[in-house]
Amino acid sequence: MKTDPPPNPLGGKTLIVDANDGDSYPRPSAALLDAGEYDQVFVRPGIYEDKVFITGRPIHLVGAGRDEVQIFSRRGGPLYLQQVPSGRISGITFRYVGSDQNSAMNLLDSSCAVTQCRATEGILSGVVIYGPQSRPTFVENEVCGNRESGIFVFAGAQPRIADNVCRRNHHFGIAVRDPGSHPELVRNRCRDNMLSGILLFHHAEALLVDNTCSENQHWGMVMTPDCHPTPGREALDTSNILAPNPRGTLIVTEQPLGDIGR
Repeated sequence: MKTDPPPNPLGGKTLIVDANDGDSYPRPSAALLDAGEYDQVFVRPGIYEDKVFITGRPIHLVGAGRDEVQIFSRRGGPLYLQQVPSGRISGITFRYVGSDQNSAMNLLDSSCAVTQCRATEGILSGVVIYGPQSRPTFVENEVCGNRESGIFVFAGAQPRIADNVCRRNHHFGIAVRDPGSHPELVRNRCRDNMLSGILLFHHAEALLVDNTCSENQHWGMVMTPDCHPTPGREALDTSNILAPNPRGTLIVTEQPLGDIGR
């Protein structure tokens, strides 16, 4: 179990969060309020009821590991970033345990890195990445058990999404929507989702290389005719692994959400 913080690469202080230590911060949000631009916050193992809301400044938040640190919220999503220009979040599980329509992670017009985290139990998609200035790096995360899709990219976002596992989500593993939305989707594994592995719709674009979409309930990948993937649709099943899935590898359809009544 990792209880000692890593060195701070920024050269600033390291603020410690530990609910069982009276000399530490009781919650991540309390430490982040005191953190300066070059400070990092380290979260020791534990379960924290909290809401991390950061807007207009960098974030440097490191947990002891996603199996050791859990941040959950009943009222709103546990992580909400807006116009966060840089920074890193790692080693934390984010859970939404309320009943309203919220996600576990919300990244609006932000460009930080999120790595080795887990997003689970969102009533909407587990991770929503949106806004024309949204260019985060989202790598080596697990996105599982969400009521809609695992990762949803929309409203012009252009993130790098690589080496993630998106499994057991109720809709798709990864979904991309809207003109201007153009993620890089590389080496993601989308499996055991209740619809298909990856969805592109409503004029979305995307780079898709070395993704594996298998053992989903429907298709490997679904897209609408107005979308523009790279490589083109005729090469998607050779640049990615889109099998086995019970309905096949890839379908192009005008009604990609017909199975859920939309």
